[in-house]
Amino acid sequence: MQKNSSFILSLAIALSLLIAAGCGPGSERVAEEEAAVKHNVLTEEEKAEGWELLFNGRNPSGWRGFRKADLTMEEGWYAHQGMLVAQGIGCELSGDIVTERQFENFILTTDWRISEGGNSGIFYMVAENDYMAIYHTGPGYRLVDDPGYPDQLDDTRLTAANFGMHAPVDAPVKPAGEWNTARIVVDNGHVEHWLNGVKVVEYQLWSEEWEKLVAAGKWADYPGYGRYSRGHIALQDHGDQVWFRNMKILELE
Repeated sequence: MQKNSSFILSLAIALSLLIAAGCGPGSERVAEEEAAVKHNVLTEEEKAEGWELLFNGRNPSGWRGFRKADLTMEEGWYAHQGMLVAQGIGCELSGDIVTERQFENFILTTDWRISEGGNSGIFYMVAENDYMAIYHTGPGYRLVDDPGYPDQLDDTRLTAANFGMHAPVDAPVKPAGEWNTARIVVDNGHVEHWLNGVKVVEYQLWSEEWEKLVAAGKWADYPGYGRYSRGHIALQDHGDQVWFRNMKILELE
């Protein structure tokens, strides 16, 4: 009897230590919930101003596959510990995702980080229709590991660039694996890209300068590029891991 009592006492102590260390049943679920609440919330001031969350930290509600009716795990995107994550499966096996809603004038902010050598992007004013890719219509805020990318990058393909159009100026980018904060402003065709609190790109859609850049670059072959004043927000799956959190949007008049 004394032997059994000692065994039961030892077992109880071991279980209590496991739970205290965060290894008990449900600890992972608790960690998920704590991360979601910590990183994906609106302040009272933001609520009063009209900000909304584009990602609730718990599931990809409000998002679906590009030109698809919904979003499944097979798409390669999932919610994990308060982050919206692209597994990095690859474009052919997975896909880009878009918001269910469309936006015209807005301020979008989000924290993001990229894997080593990684490449992705945030696209805006994306149309679906008969277009086969998000970049056929939407301008893109570039997310990339600048020093670790395996190919040579020109200035319009660096982090926070308007992809293929406008190079960032003095962008204070943090290394792969560290969190950066992006801010995109679209206001009646006036667009700004911000990185970690610094404005690094500014341009005017449909201006003479913009039209010349389109005609002289890769977008000359894409007649729908940048022609939509209202569209979806899109996140790119380029075959690399990328993480997002604190994704918020404020619609402007």
